[in-house]
Formats: sequence, structure tokens, C-alpha cells
Amino acid sequence: MHIKKDDKVIVLSGKDKGKMGTVLSADPKNGKVIVEGVNVAKRHLKARKPGEEGGIIKKETPIYTSKVMRVCPKCGRPTREAHKFLKDGTKSRICKKCGETI
Repeated sequence: MHIKKDDKVIVLSGKDKGKMGTVLSADPKNGKVIVEGVNVAKRHLKARKPGEEGGIIKKETPIYTSKVMRVCPKCGRPTREAHKFLKDGTKSRICKKCGETI
């Protein structure tokens, strides 16, 4: 999967199209990510213990990784990523637009 935790992404389609956010968690098995402030649902929470408060909370729900694109931290534009082997033998992600290491 091309998106990882703490990546900055932009939403490409759906009700939140154009919104930017940070990836809170990634689920490679299902191909979904949870993005901060995107696809927010309201959840009704019941108080379980005496003294605990119930109420309506807002929670981010997962979206498919095909609906988001990574934003390069250097140039600030949405970009696809390339992979490159560095001289020390490690594999690195590279921005397709500016060529910088992500």
C-alpha cells in the first residue's frame, strides 16, 4: 500500500473531496485508511458506568486508499510516489514531481 501512517493526504473523490488531513491509521489488508477530519460520522454513546457521560461523539471512519493521494512535504502538491534504491542499499520513496525524498 502506498499510504502510511502520518502521511499528509488529499481526498480525490466523495463528499470530502479536496480536504487535506494526516493519516491516523492504515489498514493494508482491507486497503483503507483513517484520515484526520475526513469522513466524520456521529456516534451515539451510552454511559456504561455511574458518573460516566454519554452523548454524541464525532469519529473518523475509514475510506479506501484509492480515494486519497499523498501530498509531498517539500513541494506541497499532490503527487504519486516512485521508489528508488539509495547508495546505502535502502529503499526510499521519491516525489514524482520534484524528485525529493519523501
